[in-house]
Order: sequence, then C-alpha cells, then structure tokens
Amino acid sequence: MSHYIERGAGGAGEHPDASTADENAVWKAAHAARVAAQALAVLSESAPDPAADSRCARNAAASAAQAAQMAQLVDGDAPPSRDACQAALKASLAASSAAGAKYLGADEELNSQADMAERDSVVAAERAGWIRPGADIPAVSTGVRSPEVMSMLHF
Repeated sequence: MSHYIERGAGGAGEHPDASTADENAVWKAAHAARVAAQALAVLSESAPDPAADSRCARNAAASAAQAAQMAQLVDGDAPPSRDACQAALKASLAASSAAGAKYLGADEELNSQADMAERDSVVAAERAGWIRPGADIPAVSTGVRSPEVMSMLHF
C-alpha cells in the first residue's frame, strides 16, 4: 500500500496509466493511511490504557483494511493482492474482537491473535508488493485532528 500512499501524497494521477478509478482508490488509500496515522499518534500520546489502546489499534487496523481494499482495486484480482486484502481484513476483525466491549483490550489471547493476524497481514502485503522490506515508509501527516476525527477514535 506504501506506493499507493506515495502516489496519493504526490498527487493522484501522476502515473501515466492511472484511470479515474485508480486516482479515487489512491486518494482513499492515502486517506486511510492518514486515519491510521492519527490513531497511532493518539495511541503514542496517551497514557497506557488497554481499552483506549485497543480502540486505537482497532481503528488503525480498519484503516489499513480500507487501504488494502483500495490497493486491490488498483491491482485487480491478482492472487497476491487478493490474499493481502483478505489478510488485512482478518487483522482488522481480530483487532475489533480484542477491542470489543466484552474484553476492552484486556484479553491476552485475543491480543495475541490480533498481533499474529497483523504480522500475517504485513507478510501478505510484502508478497503483493504493497510494501517493500527495507524501504523507507513514506511520511503521512496526521493533519489536524478535528472533533469529528477524535470522536471517531472514541476520545
């Protein structure tokens, strides 16, 4: 997804073969990356709290899944892209389960399952070529955290 974010940050449509649908998908991937960056920024700025941390992790995972769906849209239904998207969705569901009202991020088994699903998602994204091991991760501005965004992050 990294190279889609880079395209979105530099201006969608710079690629000579980019279609309008691709430009829209790139913009959505970049937006999802911003939301994930905001969730991670809030997580790093707050005192440790399992419930709040798990909500931030859930929102970051959901944003990553959205970015994966947009990347798959651009790549088509190639097996590595399809697998990476499915892995991102699985990671998002695992993070959601761990953050759910019943457990609030305090269940170690669910947290472990979410961590494992996240690692699998990263491996699948590497196989799809969405992220490149050892490559610099593009900077994603967290932007202004509006009341709407903070509400969405449950803070």
